[in-house]
Amino acid sequence: MEIIIVGGGKVGSALAEVLCDEHNVTVIDKSEVKINSIVNDYDVKGIVGNCLQTDVLDEAGADKCNIFIAVTSSDEVNILSCLIAKKMKARHCIARVRSPEFDKQLVFMREELGISMMVNPDYNAANEIAKVLRYPEAINIESFAKGRVDLAEIRITSGSILDNVALTQLSRRLRLDVLICAVQRGDDVVIPNGSFILKAGDKIHMTASHSNMVKFFKSISAAYREKRVKSAVLIGGGRVGYHLAQQLREMGVKVKIIEIDENRCLELSERLNKVSVIHADGTDHDILKEERVYDADAVVTLTGIDEENILLSLLAKNNGVEKVVTKVNRMTLMQLTDTLDLDSIISPKGITVNQILQYVRAKQNSAGNNVTTLYRLVNDKLEAIEFVIREHKDYVGVPLKKLKLRSGILIASIVRGNELIIPKGDDCLMVNDSVVVVTTNRGFEDLKEIFD
Repeated sequence: MEIIIVGGGKVGSALAEVLCDEHNVTVIDKSEVKINSIVNDYDVKGIVGNCLQTDVLDEAGADKCNIFIAVTSSDEVNILSCLIAKKMKARHCIARVRSPEFDKQLVFMREELGISMMVNPDYNAANEIAKVLRYPEAINIESFAKGRVDLAEIRITSGSILDNVALTQLSRRLRLDVLICAVQRGDDVVIPNGSFILKAGDKIHMTASHSNMVKFFKSISAAYREKRVKSAVLIGGGRVGYHLAQQLREMGVKVKIIEIDENRCLELSERLNKVSVIHADGTDHDILKEERVYDADAVVTLTGIDEENILLSLLAKNNGVEKVVTKVNRMTLMQLTDTLDLDSIISPKGITVNQILQYVRAKQNSAGNNVTTLYRLVNDKLEAIEFVIREHKDYVGVPLKKLKLRSGILIASIVRGNELIIPKGDDCLMVNDSVVVVTTNRGFEDLKEIFD
């Protein structure tokens, strides 16, 4: 496809990196330095210019553009550039919009102005954090098949009922239909077989239906009700903090926000009901003790500086906080988090990139590609991919035990209509199934490629 990306910052360059292998990508930015860097690093066309000028969009080929993606730092520029590109015959337009003021206008912009997709990274990051706090034992949770399948990442602790258990014994012990898809042990990531024995310290990736995931967490934690997050402290009252506080209040969680900017504190106090807003420096250890931050069930570090968030999270962990979530945007720092033993890492930029990529892949389906969702996990060592079987193939209707999968691959779940199937040897793939595959390999574009 012909894709135009407006904005050569972290999100724009991350999108260019992933999309340039499969599509013709053009990047527009006012900064010559950013354009030169992206063109040197990736196989894309770069244009230095203003994305609101029709001659610049014309040079980029807006009239032939399949997907126009606006991810500059300005909401207004992103919206307006999409409207201009749409008038110039671009087929689908995506705008990154961060201001809460636009929240209530998303439907209008989509239906009346023709912007195909509005991405709010702060709202989406808040969603991800709320999901993790709903299941305190989980490090991360992703969803497939329109929310019917959950993929959860969990660390096995010493004394857990999962410690020293072979996978063949797991379903008997838990009496639940769950599947362990991948295990991270140290730096190694493996797709386990039935004889694999889980150990304390392992990070496991497992799939189950939403209801079975809830039962699973209750099974592995006798103190599930006690572990439920009832109070949370958010250090940083920016846009992610605002959206998260709203969602946590709806979950019945008692919320306290510590924010250094006095004007922002006043704004949050006016807009958030039943949320305690403290004007103070959340990086001051004395303030944290005075506000009894370490007594909270969860601490979420949301300042604008990644290093501050990491250090504050380590401080909270060392002072006994049960659940800690850290906002980190720089991918280089995210790779350090395993060595620092941090719980849950959330990247608004990474979430935005994934969401846009899912939309692009959905549009590819009409061209024969059947990938609808793709998540990269464990610092890109693992991929979880959702395929949709759109027509009859050689592997359709054949019991899975008769199909030979390539190494490093596991079929994690099959969704057929409203039914979720955790696959076993006698199950078959059928036309219109959604199939989730977990693999340590990279670059699958079609389900047939997983078979040997």
